[in-house]
Amino acid sequence: MASDVVTLTQELIQIDTSNFGESSETVGEAAAADYVAERMREAGWDPEIIVTSGDSRRCVVLRISGTDPSAGALLVHGHLDVVPSIASEWSVPPLGGIIEDGFIWGRGAVDMKDMDAMMLAVLRDWGRSGFRPRRDMVFAFLPDEEAGSTHGSQWLVANRPELFAGVTQAIGEVGGFSVTVNDDLRLYPIQTAEKGLKWMRLRIAARAGHGSMIHHDNAVTEMAAAVTRIGQHQWPIRKTPTVQRFLDELSAAFEIDLSNANEQELYSRLGTLAYVVGATLQNTSNPTVLDAGYKANVIPREATGQIDGRYLPGFEQEFDATIRELAGELVEFEMINTGIAVEAPLDTGLFDLMAQALRAEDSTARAVPYMISGGTDAKSFAGLNIECYGFSPLKMPADLDYWRLFHGVDERVPIEGLEFGVKVLDRFLRGC
Repeated sequence: MASDVVTLTQELIQIDTSNFGESSETVGEAAAADYVAERMREAGWDPEIIVTSGDSRRCVVLRISGTDPSAGALLVHGHLDVVPSIASEWSVPPLGGIIEDGFIWGRGAVDMKDMDAMMLAVLRDWGRSGFRPRRDMVFAFLPDEEAGSTHGSQWLVANRPELFAGVTQAIGEVGGFSVTVNDDLRLYPIQTAEKGLKWMRLRIAARAGHGSMIHHDNAVTEMAAAVTRIGQHQWPIRKTPTVQRFLDELSAAFEIDLSNANEQELYSRLGTLAYVVGATLQNTSNPTVLDAGYKANVIPREATGQIDGRYLPGFEQEFDATIRELAGELVEFEMINTGIAVEAPLDTGLFDLMAQALRAEDSTARAVPYMISGGTDAKSFAGLNIECYGFSPLKMPADLDYWRLFHGVDERVPIEGLEFGVKVLDRFLRGC
């Protein structure tokens, strides 16, 4: 599997699956889906290719029957699309999948064609050896995660829910990567929660007029004030069970008290690891787009703004009420995209199996639960009452800032860490 996963990662990176959203520049995942299906067929599997939109948005699904029909099924999922890249900003071709300095370089190396390759490598090994797991397993390679999953996991849940019959738990991104504390301890955060999503368009309509006149009901002024209030709001600290456990684990690992640490203290004590924690301590509401007017001397009738809102599990009502109050009475709301907040149980046999698989390959490993501030396909599957976890294992060099690689320039994955990851994933799935 070790050599196979390297080649599979390279070849997946070389397939352009850049997702620009609802744009003609989005090439889709058809070529990658066909590639995945063909690699599976080579090992004796018969996957289903499902077209979700046009001919370019495709996913690949395979269900393997387990030896114990009474056990709940496990979903293993990864997305095939990637965010776009600007080649001139990279030191290597972003779609080259080249090997240099012990890394595979390219867009999708960690988000998340490395996990797709690990899933494929495990499936190919099982197909050739004849291994069958204890419980049913559904492997899904999905499109459109980077643009909200409309043509991917959301479509499947709405239109093909029978694919997930009997599924009780799932693993996907983002978790299982190492954070080196010292020579004797590496933490491996496993995602057990993620914040909810609300992308909003705000709209204010007022009276248009000449720019030289006095206007007390200027739509541009009102919109600027509304997004300023929203963007500058200081949200209260809220610690969900996942975040509290993560802080407790960090406190023990680094031998510091983080129980009452504020944002600045987290950054000073934890460095870049604080990025994993900071935004999960509170709701967030960041203005991202403003649009109004067409000429300097014309006061426009309408102004719009867009907000990227993220709320903690259990705090959606607080988020909605606060945003409504901050925006003011003149603002009309339109939801661009939404996604539920997710928080899976912390103390489960599945979590224990992940921890055991990590320790078997790394004796210094300690698995800890954590929350991500972004969103994944888990939002769609959690709507089917599936317990969702982020587990795409990687052992990372101590001096490499893992989080900066996501959607970043010169994205890359260490070959040694990738080979470690496929062994952990195989061990974990066999143990399920």
